[in-house]
Amino acid sequence: MRVAAVGALVLVGAAPVERVIVVGRPVATTINGVAGTLLVDPGAPSMPIVSRAYADRLALKPGMFTIRWLIGPVVLPVTTAVERINLGRGEQKRRIGWVERPYRDDVDGAVGPGGLPDNVVRFTLRAPQAGERTVTLPMLDAGGLLGGSVGLFARIDVEGEPVRIRFDLNQPHTLTNAGMALTLARVHAGTLAEARRSVPIVFGVVRPVRTMTLARPLAVGPLSITRLDVRTGDFGNADGIASTTAAADPDEIVVEAKGKRDRSRDRITLGSDALARCSAIVFDKPAKQVRLTCA
Repeated sequence: MRVAAVGALVLVGAAPVERVIVVGRPVATTINGVAGTLLVDPGAPSMPIVSRAYADRLALKPGMFTIRWLIGPVVLPVTTAVERINLGRGEQKRRIGWVERPYRDDVDGAVGPGGLPDNVVRFTLRAPQAGERTVTLPMLDAGGLLGGSVGLFARIDVEGEPVRIRFDLNQPHTLTNAGMALTLARVHAGTLAEARRSVPIVFGVVRPVRTMTLARPLAVGPLSITRLDVRTGDFGNADGIASTTAAADPDEIVVEAKGKRDRSRDRITLGSDALARCSAIVFDKPAKQVRLTCA
């Protein structure tokens, strides 16, 4: 099956050149001259990640660095090497990674907006609707030595601390880790449902979650979040958060955290439930801004 590159250049006045990506459609690419398809995904890493099958077709040889991708307690080794890659703007030498599990079964890999050479990347989610507004949020990478490879995030502040917001249309429900859930329970009167279920996170890794309800909504740009799934055992422990079946006043929730947590790991991933109201996500790298247009 031939897959055409999905992308366009839009030039408006003196504004930076903007590349338009239709969410969910693969983009034709080549690595070392060998054709493949990558998903340009707002939640994907900035370092292109390809499947083991594509790496084998390319006969890639491991470089000096192997990265450990932590998905809660699950460690996913990412083998890396510097190769020639063309993402539709000419061939460049870039570090790429490959893993044993596919990002998605119908593509050879994925890359986030930070991995494209374009200064401004616009993801179109659906047609614009009446009554939409655009809110600008600061843009961050993941921080740390390899933060630029992990991906790009929007930033909000909760209790004066930065919280990274990821966008993932592959997730049906908005999601957070246990450490962030502790803060949401305290600041936004969050309570957890008793029922537990398992959901896929990325690369086929499945983690247990419980649903949290916020009595005081969390604002993320134009969006108001009142429900989200919590990975209760990932980067913290959320077992001390009150249950939604408890009779206690939600303003009097007692949260018991186990051990010292690293707040730099706090993340909220907006899933398709929240993003269904949005028509576009724009990553403006020179301005270090994320612009979210939603009804």
